[in-house]
Amino acid sequence: MTRLHLNLLVNLLALDNCSFGYERRQRKCIDVDECIQPSEVCGKNAQCINTNGSYYCQCDSGFESTSHTANFTLTEGSCIDINECFKVRDVCGPSATCTNAIGSYFCSCVKGYASQSNHSFSCQGRHTGFNKSSERVGAIKTWLTTPQFVAMCITTGSHICIDKRSELYVYLCLSDINECDEDSSICGQLGTCENQEGSYRCRCQDGASNFGNEQAHCVALNCDLYKTDSKSQKLLPRLDTFLSLMRNSCKQLGQSSGGQVSLMSGETLLEVTIGSVDESHRALRGTEPLTALHAQPPSSFLHETHMVMVCCSSSLPCCSVKKVLTAGDDLLSSEALESSSQVSELLSSMENAIKLIGPQLKKNRTRKESKHAEVELLITREKSPPRGPIHLSTEHAQLDTTWETAAGTSAYPGFAVASLVAYKELESTTNGSFHGLSRTHSETSFQINSKVVTAYVSNPDTSHLLTPATFTFLHLQSKDAEHTCVYWDSSSQGGSWSPRGCVKTQSNSTHTVCSCSHLSSFAVLMALYEIKDAFQLQVITWVGLSLSLVCLFLCIVTFSCCRSIQGTRNTIHLHLCISLFIADLTFLSGISSTENRGGCAFIAGLLHFFFLSAFCWMFLEGVQLYRMVVLVFNTTLRTVYMLAAGYGVPLLTVIISAMAYSEGYGTKRYCWLSLERGFIWSFFGPVCVIIVANIFFFIITVWKLAEKFSSLNPDLSKLRKIRTFTITAIAQLCVLGIMWIFGCFQFEESMLAMSYLFTIFNSLQGVLIFVMHCLLSKQVREEYVRFLSCSPVKEKRRDKYSESSSSQALRMTQSTGESQM
Repeated sequence: MTRLHLNLLVNLLALDNCSFGYERRQRKCIDVDECIQPSEVCGKNAQCINTNGSYYCQCDSGFESTSHTANFTLTEGSCIDINECFKVRDVCGPSATCTNAIGSYFCSCVKGYASQSNHSFSCQGRHTGFNKSSERVGAIKTWLTTPQFVAMCITTGSHICIDKRSELYVYLCLSDINECDEDSSICGQLGTCENQEGSYRCRCQDGASNFGNEQAHCVALNCDLYKTDSKSQKLLPRLDTFLSLMRNSCKQLGQSSGGQVSLMSGETLLEVTIGSVDESHRALRGTEPLTALHAQPPSSFLHETHMVMVCCSSSLPCCSVKKVLTAGDDLLSSEALESSSQVSELLSSMENAIKLIGPQLKKNRTRKESKHAEVELLITREKSPPRGPIHLSTEHAQLDTTWETAAGTSAYPGFAVASLVAYKELESTTNGSFHGLSRTHSETSFQINSKVVTAYVSNPDTSHLLTPATFTFLHLQSKDAEHTCVYWDSSSQGGSWSPRGCVKTQSNSTHTVCSCSHLSSFAVLMALYEIKDAFQLQVITWVGLSLSLVCLFLCIVTFSCCRSIQGTRNTIHLHLCISLFIADLTFLSGISSTENRGGCAFIAGLLHFFFLSAFCWMFLEGVQLYRMVVLVFNTTLRTVYMLAAGYGVPLLTVIISAMAYSEGYGTKRYCWLSLERGFIWSFFGPVCVIIVANIFFFIITVWKLAEKFSSLNPDLSKLRKIRTFTITAIAQLCVLGIMWIFGCFQFEESMLAMSYLFTIFNSLQGVLIFVMHCLLSKQVREEYVRFLSCSPVKEKRRDKYSESSSSQALRMTQSTGESQM
């Protein structure tokens, strides 16, 4: 009985414990389906397959297991994407490109081919497609992505997905696209489209070019921009050769049978252009004939450019290397550029040259530099108009603008160019062309404080930019002064600086930022000084000079008619007053007569001569005082010698100055000496020498007087007279000499006090001379009283007194050479 119970118990336990993968249902072990959804037993991108008592996983199409087995469990691996583009060589064929996707891949037709649906296509999944007899245009169906089902582009340009077992397929890629039929304006109005296998080309008409880019619009060439005439040859005699080179290159580009490419590369033309503003001369080497030609005496740029053309037309290697360079920089030398018209001609020629050269450059960014010029150029050849910022820079300036500004809003030719050219020494040539500022800054004196730059873009309309261009200039002089942004206006009297369209946005002692609504050539001007009280100074000048002219006239009459004061010093004073009278009269009547260039130069020459003459006569007075004190005999100066020194030396100075720099006589604002090339020192130099020499003579005179006053037997009357003469001469030196020292400091706005002192002393110098030499002289006062007296008796007495005074003065003159005063 006990054994029976144990058997029953064992059978019951066996029925309760089912194997792994089974579960008990109604006392039976039934298989567990691990794949019932939702189930993540296999992870992502995998299918779960149930088996009796177990399961296994298989990856979805386009995926493979990390265990590298077809069947696996989650504990053994997971599914990852298959990169069909990498694993299957030329999976899309020769006319399409493969792009991998998660669980699939896509084929895109290359340039010149397209799918009928005009979209990318893919081959994936199980096919439900069509057979050969039932193909549909543009249909995109799915295909099993296994080695026997691959996508490929056959040589006809059609893409098919092939099932090797059923030979079903779908056409997805067309044959070659005829771009000329799809877009009739693809080459522009001046070009003819020619279709090619997988591409096309534009053949330009005569006089048009796409600059070697055969799939770009044909644009018209204006070769007349590089045409020289008698006027341009007269302005810049050596510019015609440079323009001739550009004109030949332009004509070669415009020949429809010439391949639309110039014989000279864009890089070579750019170096020749930069070389045209460089003074170095480079020889062409490599062939004997060219070397022989170069051995001849060169006309520099003309000769070397001729050799460049010969070399290039002969297809010699020298055409593509730097040996092709270049020319003389006679164009930018200070001797050649002497007028605003010449500067305008040069700037225009450089801008036109960049217009021709830019589209021919191969690199997207190009920099070139020579001794006198520096250029940076950008070019883009995108299918659609470019967008984004542009940043160009040279050593002294930078330009910030946009590609939208460079390309413009007109028909896009397939390229856009932007360039910045900086001239390293042009500021000295244009430093006086400020008449374009006269209306708004008539009372301000300027000086260029930056390098001159030219900005060019391929946009044909840059007169009114939608987005202003920004220029940042480095100052030549680090100075906290007022700066003005200007551009070169070639239409204003041959050329001048103008602030129109340019606004200063930021400025400090080292940099100025300008915002301009147009493109041209630009610079920054620094205000030297601004006379805020110009009207008050003008009133002082007119009133003071009028009084001086009256007083100087009285002095001339006095020194000419008063017999009692005749002598060497009287002669010196007479000619001093004559010189100042003519100088002040000329200043008052013609200092602002700048309309006539020749007349203004003549007035400036007269002022130069007579002001120098006044200082020379003042120098002679110092010499005379020195002789009176130091020498005992022959103390007088002969009149002929004094005339030679008083008028001959100034005349010689003016003649030499005019021969050295005749343009220095007369400026844009006044008929006076120019500041350019330091020409003003042709006056200030002799003046400073005379002042120093007179100070030397006066020191010796005072020293000798002190010695004679302390001697045992001094001639007190004579010494007192010489002392009086010396004090008067020193006062005269202060009035005439130190006044011009005040004039030297009028270069900044803070020196307004110097302007007032200079104006007052300059305008009243005639009055001061009249007071010192006439009103303070006892003999002259007596002569005035005698002249103004109407009494016959007193007149007679005065005559007798005058006779005795004259005889005494004659005896004194014989011993000392001076009359009493």
